[in-house]
Amino acid sequence: MTSPLLTPLQAGLDALRQGSGSPAAFSQLARTQNALLAALPPRYAEVLHGLLDRLESSALFAEESCSFSQTDLLDSLQLWLDKAAQQLAPR
Repeated sequence: MTSPLLTPLQAGLDALRQGSGSPAAFSQLARTQNALLAALPPRYAEVLHGLLDRLESSALFAEESCSFSQTDLLDSLQLWLDKAAQQLAPR
């Protein structure tokens, strides 16, 4: 079972993949998840913020470019969510 702390981010990422969300809105949502980031080791915040910076930069391009692949970034964000879920799972 996924932690309720991850629910808003997972929903936001799903919306982004379906085209009903924007990278800016997802990034803003992710950056306000203080309870989630406090529950994870500090490295998780560093990695998430790096991914969000790249996602925001990728939004400047209308299509996939050689520098930024939004699909790859979304896959990386999903991997981050999966690893965060493992970290938050009861042991």
